[in-house]
Amino acid sequence: MSENSNPEVRKGLYGVIADYTSVSKVMPETNSLTYRGYAVQDLVEHCSFEEVFYLLWNGELPNQEQMDEFNKKGRSYRKLDPGLISLIHSLPADCHPMDVMRTAVSYMGTKDPEHFTPDKDHITHVGHNLLAQLPMAMAMDIRRRQGKDIVAPDSNKGVAENLLSMVFGNDPDSPASNPEDVRDFEKSLILYAEHSFNASTFTARVITSTRSDVYSAISGAIGALKGPLHGGANEFVMHTMLEVDDPARARDWVNTTLDNKDLIMGFGHRVYKNGDSRVPSMEKSFRALAERHDGARWVAMYEEMAAAMDERTGIKPNLDFPAGPAYYLLGFPVDFFTPLFVIARVAGWTAHIVEQYENNSLIRPLSEYSGPQQREVVPMDQR
Repeated sequence: MSENSNPEVRKGLYGVIADYTSVSKVMPETNSLTYRGYAVQDLVEHCSFEEVFYLLWNGELPNQEQMDEFNKKGRSYRKLDPGLISLIHSLPADCHPMDVMRTAVSYMGTKDPEHFTPDKDHITHVGHNLLAQLPMAMAMDIRRRQGKDIVAPDSNKGVAENLLSMVFGNDPDSPASNPEDVRDFEKSLILYAEHSFNASTFTARVITSTRSDVYSAISGAIGALKGPLHGGANEFVMHTMLEVDDPARARDWVNTTLDNKDLIMGFGHRVYKNGDSRVPSMEKSFRALAERHDGARWVAMYEEMAAAMDERTGIKPNLDFPAGPAYYLLGFPVDFFTPLFVIARVAGWTAHIVEQYENNSLIRPLSEYSGPQQREVVPMDQR
């Protein structure tokens, strides 16, 4: 510690306000996550994912003409890139899908003639490109691991339906062919689209603050999101449920895990004090998917685990807890749950990158040194 000061060190930057943002906020008085002032539970009920994407970028919900232009521009980027196809097929089939997503973004950056971000227009160009290309990259990765051919994107479909189509095809039993499945999946994308200065968003802002490029910022954000203490939690939730297997074992599993002081994913949140406001919307979609896809056992397990956690700790589920089994019921491989988070969060990341770029200050915090004081180097022959 310094001899002349006694600074307050906040591990994890807990409680530190690093900057201003107008993108989103959890309103304490209603415990509601808001995007540009709109409660996310209201956006889920009344808006498409593209409308929410537009809102996060532009600050207001679009009218029909604005939405049509946004979709026309965004869907024009849906073109299969032979180089990206070759790259994805060259990667190890057992690598984590988040590594593929991160690598795909880096590849996309190599194709951009702008080596650094020149202006806001370029950021939105990259955002459209990411929203078009990343679902294709994810779908190709899933299908190549399953030994299936690529399904080409469809410029007439929204983001949610197009992604389901590229992953599962367009047969009558595909979720892409069921409007209710498409809508419940789309709601999850809206709920995952943005969440203020979380770890991955802050990573993107730090990189942007150096005046690097958007692809570097998004690559860094994906790296942060991969961790199970952040975005990776949704896949760990499902791994847990698969391990528990039987709803009758759920309470004992929770209690044993807590007794061992081990972490249970999908519960608690640093920001919310009275439960994650996104959970009721996601839980509603999860229950609807379970009714359509014979998922009663997962609902029962969800209820038992949530009740056990509440009784023992008072800690409530966060968004990842209902999202994990919802994605499983749709048919996504468990390791691909976090890449779905990536596709949704591109909206929030790029909105924050614009905000950081337009009112930039290099993010460079200080640290309090706790190592040895300055000392002399002793030559090798004297040690």
